[in-house]
Amino acid sequence: MYLAINIIGVFVFLGVAFLFSKDKKAINWRSIAIVLVINVFLAWFFSSFSVGRDAVQAAANGFEWLVNASYKGIAFALPNWVSSSLGAEIGGSLAKGSNMNFVTAALLPILLIVPLFDILTYIGVLPFIIKWVGKGLSFITGQPKFESFFSVEMMFLGNTEALAVSQLQLKSMKAQRNVTIAMMSMSCVTASILGAYIGMMPGMYVITAVPLNVLNAIIITSLLNPVKVSTEEDTIAKIGGSSAAESAGMEDGKKEPFFSFLGDSILGAGRLILIIAANVIAFVALAYLIDKVLGLINPNLSLENILGIIMFPFAYLLGFNPEDAFKMARFMGTKLVTNEFVVMGQVTKDVTAAVKANYHGTGLYTRHFVAVLTVFLTSFANLSTTGMIIGAFKGIVNRESNDAISKSVPLMLLSGILVSLLSAGLIGIFSW
Repeated sequence: MYLAINIIGVFVFLGVAFLFSKDKKAINWRSIAIVLVINVFLAWFFSSFSVGRDAVQAAANGFEWLVNASYKGIAFALPNWVSSSLGAEIGGSLAKGSNMNFVTAALLPILLIVPLFDILTYIGVLPFIIKWVGKGLSFITGQPKFESFFSVEMMFLGNTEALAVSQLQLKSMKAQRNVTIAMMSMSCVTASILGAYIGMMPGMYVITAVPLNVLNAIIITSLLNPVKVSTEEDTIAKIGGSSAAESAGMEDGKKEPFFSFLGDSILGAGRLILIIAANVIAFVALAYLIDKVLGLINPNLSLENILGIIMFPFAYLLGFNPEDAFKMARFMGTKLVTNEFVVMGQVTKDVTAAVKANYHGTGLYTRHFVAVLTVFLTSFANLSTTGMIIGAFKGIVNRESNDAISKSVPLMLLSGILVSLLSAGLIGIFSW
């Protein structure tokens, strides 16, 4: 029964996007059907075949290996923050059996992973991969070249970084296409931050969410904001690199010296850690304060319960009984109002226990619940992201595009939510 509800839910999410479409007659149904078939296949392949599961697990293990390597540097500076169970080679002195804190487990590894991806950009490897994967995606799906390219670009670089290095293209595009890019930016997940996610949630589902989000961003934006692109407009301007050193250290056509570039990258990673930590601390404290105030009105009234009621219909359509759907809805709502790290911090112990027990005797945290929750959380879709995107566009495009994007904030948020729901729904069908 709940599998059938899950399948129906996927079509309901697509139907919601169609209902709010700005131009229903311009929708390219053939392209959407192709992308949807590809995404269903990927969800099936990664969830139901040993080869697919092994592939995503290998990718997750690769990120875990990078995270473990980062602990060597962390232990050198802060040995009491790193567990001694990682071995004498790492050098941590935190007692075995003690859990590393959130900053050590999830944030400080970013100091290694972000510079690593920036180095790949500096030497040209990452732009090459983005360019040709984007072109291949455009050829297969029939989507405009830049939209396909951007969906891959933001997967590696993040939303504001991808916007920064594609500014030549954005400046030359009409306002309606820039709105599409803004909507797609709500669904990205930066590859350099995947290590932080994998430190808190099952790596298999974190990695699986990445391609699903890329393709679902194309589907949802093609439904919500279909745009006709002429042959003359269907081009890709030259890109730079990541934002760590302003277009991969390019200045006046010359590359910045490598170690100067690397220093900028490391400082950029440090700023990212401070931003995430500040947001998590502020949002958790603010949510607690709101709960205390609401409790003065009614002891059973809380932010999570309010959000749970709002998101309940969507959670139910992901294939849960009413009780579990309400709990899932509370997590979903909290993520949209705060960010994914807040929810991951709340559930990581229970999820880890469920995985270790192979989902036997874990109550709420079944395989289906963990898969759906992890995939839904693996994106930047929340209220604060809309402000980041609008701010990034303001320094790039003209006033007409800026005004069009500012007026489309509700659609941007709807796009991010629907992409997350669609990805979670697809993985949910094959995870029981």
